[in-house]
Amino acid sequence: LDVVSVIEATLDDPRQILYAQQSKPMGVVGMIYEARPNVTVDAAGLALKSGNAVILRGGSAAASSNAVIVDVLRRALEAQGLPADLVQTIDAYGRPGGVALMQARGLVDVLVPRGGADLIRTVVESSTVPVIETGVGNVHVYVDATADVANAVEIVMNAKTQRVGVCNAAETLLVHADAAEAFLPAALAALGGAGVVLHGDARTVALAPESVEVLPATDADWATEYLALELAVRVVDSLDDAIEHIRTWSSGHTEAILTRDLAASERFVAEVDSAAVMVNASTRFTDGGELGLGAEIGISTQKLHARGPMGLAELTTTKWVVHGDGHVRPA
Repeated sequence: LDVVSVIEATLDDPRQILYAQQSKPMGVVGMIYEARPNVTVDAAGLALKSGNAVILRGGSAAASSNAVIVDVLRRALEAQGLPADLVQTIDAYGRPGGVALMQARGLVDVLVPRGGADLIRTVVESSTVPVIETGVGNVHVYVDATADVANAVEIVMNAKTQRVGVCNAAETLLVHADAAEAFLPAALAALGGAGVVLHGDARTVALAPESVEVLPATDADWATEYLALELAVRVVDSLDDAIEHIRTWSSGHTEAILTRDLAASERFVAEVDSAAVMVNASTRFTDGGELGLGAEIGISTQKLHARGPMGLAELTTTKWVVHGDGHVRPA
């Protein structure tokens, strides 16, 4: 809709009704997270820039750093004539403080957990405040029958080893049977040389170089977000089998297909139901900065309100405003 034309029409005809949709802050955002103190800065900065206040509950491993960062942020707010309480931390109250935050429905508008599977599950199951679920990344890379072997090895290495303790790192490698003989020996050698512990099905074990140990994979391996130098590997007979494996085990975060077959890539993109899908690219690109969003408060793996990297827009809701001049809706 051409907004200028609507406004001009309204000016020309005072009886014209005008509809507008405005972005509005959520209000008070609660953040429960583990480990990295950079999350304290990201969460506070995004919340403030989107017009929200934020209450932070960080992990004990970074408690001292978080306390200093919050103190600096609060003093900076006061120096600009803003209330220091726009940024608050409840770290001093420990676990009971976190429980109280989860139960603060009516005082806190939305809660964002960021951390491991256990933390996110606890928040989702215990909270009476609306939750945006983020972070758990059981991420898959599928090497299709037509994949370029050299490129595929490089992409898999980047997806697994560039930074292992993050939610967009690859955890399972699926390889089409028609590409396995050409691809797997080189890939397993490269991964093993980088210190990656490999868990594979029987066909993967059979194709591994003698210098590389591949442990027998179990269902537990297909379900695991390792966040470490470990990778599960399986040979599949078709694109259908790869998609079925992903549907069964994925956490809905990020999946990648490596292929030179346009039809295969289009099917994969259409049928894999995850927040991000990569074609011939590393899963490490699921990131607010890489996708042009800037800083992110987390990567949502759910479908309501926000999905994928959550930047400024995802910390807002909307309000409809209607301007009339005695308008009534006809029967």
